[in-house]
Amino acid sequence: MHDNERVSAPSETNAWNHVYSGKVRDLYEPAAGPDDLLLVVASDRVSAFDHVLEPGIPGKGDLLTSLSLWWFDQLREVPNHLVPDHELDAAGVAVSSIPAEFAGRAMLVRKLDMFPVECVVRGYLTGSGWKEYVASRTVCGIPLPDGLRDGDRLPEPLFTPAYKAPLGEHDENISFSRMVELIGEDDAVALKDLSLGIYETASLTAERHGVILADTKFEFGRNPATGVITLGDEVLTSDSSRYWDRDVYLTSDDPTARMASFDKQIVRNWLAHNWDQDDASTPTPPTLPAEIVTQTAARYRELLERLTGSAR
Repeated sequence: MHDNERVSAPSETNAWNHVYSGKVRDLYEPAAGPDDLLLVVASDRVSAFDHVLEPGIPGKGDLLTSLSLWWFDQLREVPNHLVPDHELDAAGVAVSSIPAEFAGRAMLVRKLDMFPVECVVRGYLTGSGWKEYVASRTVCGIPLPDGLRDGDRLPEPLFTPAYKAPLGEHDENISFSRMVELIGEDDAVALKDLSLGIYETASLTAERHGVILADTKFEFGRNPATGVITLGDEVLTSDSSRYWDRDVYLTSDDPTARMASFDKQIVRNWLAHNWDQDDASTPTPPTLPAEIVTQTAARYRELLERLTGSAR
């Protein structure tokens, strides 16, 4: 399934109308009541190389939602889009506004006027940043010193924004000056400062739990009621961030082992070795083997357990 193809819409509930499905998440609006709310439902779908794969990763939606909620709680000083997901009935009993079928994998949030940029922060040199560095000694056009290796910690975290392209197109790395052109200098500076500040806080938190936060992306919007810049979307999950095992990173001589991520990298690696995307005779990716699904689920689960102390 390509970016410009929609995932089949889930069944609608009595209280919520389905309005959109991305590759891995579904959005619902209230059938009646406040029009400034959204229900963000994380699915078990997994995507790689712009395709949704089969089968999904069991429990993935629950794990990522739990991790987002945990991080929002750690970042209480940063305004976010969450709203209470329950009310008290006449007897004082908490009644959830989230349908039972979505329990554990949904967030009730307030709609924001989203900025058309992803706020990427890189603390370590890896991935696409490493490839650019090898070619030009830069990352997203930012000069870096010679002598760095794949996986090295950067002299200081880099803010490297990306333009959120329309549905069906790829996001595009942009310069900070281009970001200023898109949203204005005041907002661009505010998003940069917020992103670097959140990354610093999250990095220190992760390291206390034996985990390195190598890089991540944030999305922000403006609360239309208050005008306040607000953290939205998911935050610091395995799908939006790259996490490494701190002890393995510090002790292993094997670059592959020291940068083994707590995410779907297992899926990407398997797919890269078992599917030629450029072969017109195989336009659809192969089905994931059961062992790859199991290993990926275990990595998602291990990160949540390490950070939160909650076993799943």
